[in-house]
Amino acid sequence: QVQLVESGGGLVQAGGSLRLSCAASRLTFSSVSVAWFRQTPGKEREIVAALSRRGGNTYYADSVKGRFTISRDNVQNTVLLQMNTLKPEDTGDYYCAAKWGGDYSAIATINYDYWGQGTQVTVSS
Repeated sequence: QVQLVESGGGLVQAGGSLRLSCAASRLTFSSVSVAWFRQTPGKEREIVAALSRRGGNTYYADSVKGRFTISRDNVQNTVLLQMNTLKPEDTGDYYCAAKWGGDYSAIATINYDYWGQGTQVTVSS
């Protein structure tokens, strides 16, 4: 079955950077739209960034615009989230997601067919 595995999370000071990576088995990322979501305790999972299947359309949450970049590496078959100028409010569990069909950057969790197990990001002040 399809598996998504995130890596790259950790503890970083405010102002620092992290790069999250999502690797897939039995799924080619160039064939799907992808996204990163974030969840904190007691809150619903929220969209951070999304990238359409052909790469022509991206979405960023207002809180991360100008600081985060989502990209796809078709050679390595990975999806990346470069996170710069991190803030304490960026703390949370980050999930990679993929969806079949269409060529747009979906922002709702219900749109996505596959999910990773998450990687934890902690930003200290």
